[in-house]
Amino acid sequence: MFRSLSVTEGVSLYNEGINPYVGDMFHETPLGLVVYDWMIRNLAQWMGIIFICCDLMTAHLLYKTACLFMKELWQQQTEQRKNYAKDCAALLLKPEDLTLAPIYVASVYLFNPYTIFTCVGQTTTVFANFCLAATFFFMIKGERLLCCLVLAFATLQSLYPILLLVPVCIYIGRQSRLTCRSVFLTTATFACSLTALIFVCRGLAGNWEFLDATYGFILNVPDLRPNIGLFWYFFTEMFEHFRPLFICAFQINATVLYVVPLTFRLHYEPMLLAASLTALTAIFKSYPSLGDVGLYLALLPMWKHLFHYMQQGFVVGCFFLITSVLGPIVWHLWIYSRSANANFYFGVTLAFATAQIFLITDILFAFIKREFSLFNGLRREVDGKPAKLVLD
Repeated sequence: MFRSLSVTEGVSLYNEGINPYVGDMFHETPLGLVVYDWMIRNLAQWMGIIFICCDLMTAHLLYKTACLFMKELWQQQTEQRKNYAKDCAALLLKPEDLTLAPIYVASVYLFNPYTIFTCVGQTTTVFANFCLAATFFFMIKGERLLCCLVLAFATLQSLYPILLLVPVCIYIGRQSRLTCRSVFLTTATFACSLTALIFVCRGLAGNWEFLDATYGFILNVPDLRPNIGLFWYFFTEMFEHFRPLFICAFQINATVLYVVPLTFRLHYEPMLLAASLTALTAIFKSYPSLGDVGLYLALLPMWKHLFHYMQQGFVVGCFFLITSVLGPIVWHLWIYSRSANANFYFGVTLAFATAQIFLITDILFAFIKREFSLFNGLRREVDGKPAKLVLD
């Protein structure tokens, strides 16, 4: 996402009759440009309140999503209880989990420093998070039209949320006997919504130049200013004739690489699939932000029953704490004091990305271990000797 400074600059150019998409300053859609122009003209004195209210609504949507999801897990546990092993009582959901998990979700979002920094900085990530939270809510409610419409808005803004169409199709299709027909209807609804929004943008802009300035900017990564992602350093150091190859490799890694294997493994857990894809996108997208990290971290308490099986929690927590403190320090040393170089800052961002990968891997493996233990019991024996499950 982009800073409020670039949005303000784009709105100023727009009001002066200058095409804001000429140059490398503004990369929001024409629809966003019109909305931000109206907000700056009419609600400038309330801007801080607007961002706070948007975050509060996002937290409320996440809370409602968690409530519905926990009820769904409880119902699933009740239906399958007779198939579980006899010694798995410690792994089962408890009645208090139905109320505690949603509270944890909202609290983690509202009091997460990453979310607070994003709100204080008044970045457009706040609105992107709201759209994603609404997508999760309408997905679990089974509201096809509203879910596809909100997902189309999120995709219009930053492209990568298109990956969530897969769990949306699975979730809504589960509630229909005609699964193939449901998947087709969901995909068609999303495609029509996104196409309509793009043509609205075309009508507002008067031409198609905004496509290169928005989606071309995301896919081709022309802006190599340092951020918390991984793209900027590699493409700064890379020979230009290798650029197209690595652009394709990095974008495939950020988009379709994980969709197929995760879908095969988690097709019966589409909410976990959606959270995993959201987290992976936050790590590997071309221009990530702290707000992206804050959103998917807020989703994790919905699987608090998996924390018992997590093995990397302490290491990941230390990495998050250390990199969050070192990042601004190394940035200051590099940019302002000039006593460090790009390698120092990239080392911190690489460690930050590694910690996130460890976290996602740990959650997914914990899910697999708990699932195995529910049906096979807690005791592990191979040839009569004690054994344990390990990640190979």
